[in-house]
Amino acid sequence: MPLSAAELHRRGVTAANARRFGQARRALTAASARADDHDLRARIDGTLAYVLAQTGHPGDAERLSRKALARPGLSAETTAMLGGQLGTLLLHSGRLDEAQAMLTLAIDGIDAAADSGDADEVGAETTELANLLMNRAVTRMQLHELAACVADLERAAAIYESRGEDEPLAEARHNLGYAALLGGDLVTALASMTRSRPTLAATSDLAAAISDLDRAEVLRDAGLTTEAEELLATVAEQFGAQGMRQARGEAEFHLARSQLRHDVAAAERTAATAARRFTRLGNEGWAARADAVRLEARVRASRPTAAADFARTASALRTAGFRTEATALTLTSRLVDDGRMPRLAADAPTPLRLRAFEVRAVRASSVGRDAQARRDAAAGLELLTAWQQSFGALDLQASVAMHGTELIFAGLRAAARSGDPAVLFEWSERARHLSQQVAPVRPPHDDGLSADLAELRMLRADLAGSDWTADARVRALRDRVRERQWSGTGTSGSRDRIGLSEAQALLGDDTAILAYVFTGAELRCVVATASGSWTVALDWSRVQAALDGLRADLDVAALTRGGPMAGPVERSLADRLQRLDRELIVPLGVDAGRFALTVPGVLGGIPWAMLPSLHGVPFTLATSVSRWLEHRGGDHVGRRPAPAATEVGGESLTATAGFAAGPRVPRAEEEVRRAADAWEVAEVLVGDGAQVDAVTDLAARSDVLHIAAHGRHATDNPLFSGLELADGALFGYDIDLIPQTPATVVLSACELGRSSVRWGEEALGMTRVWLHAGTRCVIAAPVVVADAVAGELLAAVHAGLAAGEDPADALAAASRSTGLHAPFQCHGSGF
Repeated sequence: MPLSAAELHRRGVTAANARRFGQARRALTAASARADDHDLRARIDGTLAYVLAQTGHPGDAERLSRKALARPGLSAETTAMLGGQLGTLLLHSGRLDEAQAMLTLAIDGIDAAADSGDADEVGAETTELANLLMNRAVTRMQLHELAACVADLERAAAIYESRGEDEPLAEARHNLGYAALLGGDLVTALASMTRSRPTLAATSDLAAAISDLDRAEVLRDAGLTTEAEELLATVAEQFGAQGMRQARGEAEFHLARSQLRHDVAAAERTAATAARRFTRLGNEGWAARADAVRLEARVRASRPTAAADFARTASALRTAGFRTEATALTLTSRLVDDGRMPRLAADAPTPLRLRAFEVRAVRASSVGRDAQARRDAAAGLELLTAWQQSFGALDLQASVAMHGTELIFAGLRAAARSGDPAVLFEWSERARHLSQQVAPVRPPHDDGLSADLAELRMLRADLAGSDWTADARVRALRDRVRERQWSGTGTSGSRDRIGLSEAQALLGDDTAILAYVFTGAELRCVVATASGSWTVALDWSRVQAALDGLRADLDVAALTRGGPMAGPVERSLADRLQRLDRELIVPLGVDAGRFALTVPGVLGGIPWAMLPSLHGVPFTLATSVSRWLEHRGGDHVGRRPAPAATEVGGESLTATAGFAAGPRVPRAEEEVRRAADAWEVAEVLVGDGAQVDAVTDLAARSDVLHIAAHGRHATDNPLFSGLELADGALFGYDIDLIPQTPATVVLSACELGRSSVRWGEEALGMTRVWLHAGTRCVIAAPVVVADAVAGELLAAVHAGLAAGEDPADALAAASRSTGLHAPFQCHGSGF
């Protein structure tokens, strides 16, 4: 017996909701041929219009919807449903004001029918109402009417939950996450989307792709652009394979927005491709959105752009209802003309308000008003700080600094032109302080996080030799780990910065501060002692030339130690280090017994201990002078180093040291046992005993922790950097599970003194993870170190630490006594 038109329509709706559009179209076409009822045929046409829109035929979809609405004898419910369908089509076409009006009429019609008791199928209409509320919420998102958007989503979610409809409920909660993203709440956004994704992914691969498209926006706004762009490229391919041209264009649009921050040429190309795609679809609103990104890329690349292009595109955005983006484009146009700055709404998104401060600072600077430029840049950074106070996780704090990059550089350039050491020092501290000015609250113990990290360890071992991060299981766990850590790490307010005169007052007579500043084009250094301060301009081009190839030279020198090529390699390296010394230290004209250095990301890979002027001299690479002096005053989370026996309140306390040796490092066990001999109380974990849980437990009980193991620095996400232990990698995320970290950590592991430069000034690596967790000082090397050198030097370092010396003093003394000039250096507060 052939299926009825109603049954075929039901099957078509089910297939369309699962995004099996070919199957849906066949069922709906058959249903339409068998339908002899105007009301049913109109509903069939409405569903078919949805399928046409999703598969890249929005014009046909709109015409079919309007034709269905014109059929005679339609019920109030069907009229409302079709009106909602047309409103949804208008939404996807970028005609937001029309879409909201049509969707509101549909919602009001269903509400009125329900109130009058005329609805034939109250349950079905309740579901239809929830669907319309979802679509109106999306419209209101794009209009940035967030309070109304959230109200619609919460009402829809309540309906779905009452009916036990898990899949649409997951979509509603996902969309609440997207609304949180638009409101700047990245933590809630990621949590909602991560928790909804499994249910959506179980529906279909395309539902997962749509979820991933939105999650990529969270990652992009959080500054995790590498991961966001990989995700966007993947979903664009999936949409393209399904013929979903609108969705593919949206993925390309968001990819271009991400590329704006680091590759403007790629952003311009990607945006142009998306704009052409939308134009072919007849979607003028989205075409204008993509064209706005293209124009932004041209301005950032300092390419000439006609004022008429800005005006035309901004007008198209406003017409389509994208008023926030029209304002953003007008702001960008003010960098190339002298027009009046647009007025921002009080609830404008934080990134847009930050962009306004950027534009004001750049405009002021361009006409020589440097003091005004600094004020505008500082005001923008204060706004960024207020935003950062909503989250405490290190990777999020460091990555969201993306939004302050241009503000920092605008302020640094204006400060450098002032010639005033105090002004330049203030801006150096702003740059150094950007991702650490919000004090974190350690997250509570999370068994779920521990289990996820243990599973990641197993997968990393199973996938050794391949790109383990490409595995779907790894990606799902990685997302869950990040969501747990973002949600679990709170904040306890902001840390204060210190001024130059206050810093000088706290310095001893033998100590100097070297605050290096990179403005994007120039390199300078503020030198400060107890008796004076001055600024030195350095030759950035010569520093760059000496840096080029430095890492390769250091690696080769470590690997060829004692071989036939050792002499030539060592001479080449010595020459390069001498050149860096002449450019970075000698011109400063300062003679001190100790140094506190702060350095921008562009200088982060330098082995400062190997520069001739710093041979055997105590120094520390401070995250900022403010944080260093705060630690010297005793206000910190971790323990302070202590001598082997200390009298505290009449009680003798013995400092403890913990040591662990990872597998496949030939002399690791020898190294840690030799170093442990310096301590009265020491615990050593080797072989199968050096597992992650045992090492983290040891860390919680030790004043000093030394790990000798293979290390791997993860450039794209340094919190997945790891130390290889007996049962797998100890990740950066594991460190946040340690209830109290050691005061001093020694990492004898290749690469784990390295950092990834994040957004011009931010450097993030395993050393920063320990410091963020409360450790006072980390001793590590940014490059490979020969095993024999590490063993001898670090044994001498522990002799000093056990005697109560500060880490920087112990390291300098060890270098002098052994005659070894290795790249180990103190990070944080070495003295």
